[in-house]
Amino acid sequence: MGLMDKIINKAKNEFIDIIEWLDQTNNTLAYRFERYQNEIKNGAKLTVREGQMAVFVNEGQIADVFKPGMYTLTTENLPILATLKGWKYGFNSPFKAEVYFLSTRNITDQKWGTKNAVMLSDNRFGMIEIRAFGTYVMRVKDGPAFIREIVGTDGNFTTEKINEQLKSLIVARFTDAVGEANLPIEKYAADINETSDVVFKIISPEFEKYGIEITKFIIENISMPDEIKKEIFELSRLDKIDLDKFTKLKTAKAIEVAAANESGTAGAGMGMGMGFAMANQMGQAMSNNTNRTNSPASPPPVPPALQFFIVFNGAQDGPYDMSALKNLVMQKKLQKDTLVWREGMSAWTAAKDVPELNTVLISVPPPIPGV
Repeated sequence: MGLMDKIINKAKNEFIDIIEWLDQTNNTLAYRFERYQNEIKNGAKLTVREGQMAVFVNEGQIADVFKPGMYTLTTENLPILATLKGWKYGFNSPFKAEVYFLSTRNITDQKWGTKNAVMLSDNRFGMIEIRAFGTYVMRVKDGPAFIREIVGTDGNFTTEKINEQLKSLIVARFTDAVGEANLPIEKYAADINETSDVVFKIISPEFEKYGIEITKFIIENISMPDEIKKEIFELSRLDKIDLDKFTKLKTAKAIEVAAANESGTAGAGMGMGMGFAMANQMGQAMSNNTNRTNSPASPPPVPPALQFFIVFNGAQDGPYDMSALKNLVMQKKLQKDTLVWREGMSAWTAAKDVPELNTVLISVPPPIPGV
């Protein structure tokens, strides 16, 4: 027998007595301990470092799992493998088994993104297309499940080999999640953190079946059509407006415009009526703002007609609308000094001091000259 044959024969008969994995990479998820056909002897030392997990596999069957620590391999700490091997009373001879080391630390800065637009249905805006991208952090949580579902017989499994599969799964579940979340569309644009949390809770259980835990899920950006963004911004500004102050401002401006009209006091009275009508319409439009639907727009309701009570013969009489008040002027039951009141006035006031009645009071023709 030559020297080389003796060396080869000696190598074949050597038994492995130290099993460990020194990970020099940042992206390896699973590493199969290479034995080069050598056997593991009884009492071999197994070292599992922090951030690792060791899984013994016998002829394709998952056997024992070891967490971080140092172990002397005996029947006591290899109960499943001992059963599979048929060791009833312990073992003395070397044995063969595949040993997989799994990295259980967090793998950070994993990218995901929607290649195609995601369709959403919103009660106010209808069907909307959005796109999104971000990052996630993952780690191996269930070693046996990860080997069964993902690794298979691959001896060196890296994040690159699973990244595309995970990205596709995330995008698919992201699409389902945003539909299930049923958030208002402005939430996606204004509060990405809340959206990230909602989607994270929905997609996390999907990864457990693969033995993977998503420890962090971040949406960095959600984009949507510019016209939808513009309308969302307008809605957000309206929500911040003090409705009472806004209505008073618009009413004051309407009165100013009417007062500048050539029709004089009659224009001022009409301007007041227009101002109250505008205030009523704006109040209804603002209160219904949050309940917008896609139904065709309908005209606002007709503003209520002005009605006044009068004091006649020392008693309250009415109410009368503007047409009836003209008849009262003709009958001389309503004159300039007659006290009048309508809803919204703080006290009874002489008719001549109420702008809305100016046109009514001058509607009676003056006396014929010389008669």
